[in-house]
Amino acid sequence: MIEELVPAEVAACDLFGDARTHRLFDSERALVENAVAARTWEYTTVRWAAAQCMRRLGRIPAPLLPGRLGAPRWPDGLVGSLTHCAGYRAAVVAHASAVSGLGIDAEPDEPLPDTVVGHIASAGELQHLAALRSAHPAVRWDRLLFCAKEAFYKLWSPATGSWLGFDGAEVRFAPSPGDARGRGYVVRPTGAASGFPAVRGQWLARHGVLVTAITTAAGALPATVPAPDDQDGTAATGIFS
Repeated sequence: MIEELVPAEVAACDLFGDARTHRLFDSERALVENAVAARTWEYTTVRWAAAQCMRRLGRIPAPLLPGRLGAPRWPDGLVGSLTHCAGYRAAVVAHASAVSGLGIDAEPDEPLPDTVVGHIASAGELQHLAALRSAHPAVRWDRLLFCAKEAFYKLWSPATGSWLGFDGAEVRFAPSPGDARGRGYVVRPTGAASGFPAVRGQWLARHGVLVTAITTAAGALPATVPAPDDQDGTAATGIFS
């Protein structure tokens, strides 16, 4: 499913369920040795998926350990992103010479609590969601907004080395009725984050899962970006896996 949302130069792997035979590197295993079984399996399985991607790119799989802000540190010359939700795991990896950044997210295709929507959406986005719900009521637009912002944060954080609040970017969807494949959206950073370029993403709803993906070509991201200094409770969750 995830491969439908990224270009050919990106290796993608996903699965519904867990890779029960995958062996973690010792350094990876140490980070989940006290975790509950469900967390251990989702952590293990996204690393299995990432290993498949690395092999497809001609690279030997390597440990994926968290950096300062929690994002996985990819081997030199590679960029990537991981995601998981109940029953679904995915990874995407590419050569840094071809792709400057990747961000993916998966969420259950279920309504988002109203209290959460109010924290993640701007006034303009709330109006946008209302119009989308009226035109395309079958789509969980509120959850999809959350999913799109999470994917953007996973792109943003490794590229800038900084946090970003949910209010640091505006999302606009452009649904294509009848299109069973990925559908487009645009993310425009705002405020202190506006030095970062707008990026385009794709989304897909299938098998009870919403998936979003953003890919930026080599050279598309700036070398330096002003870092927002708002790190209050509205920050994106930053669950990188």
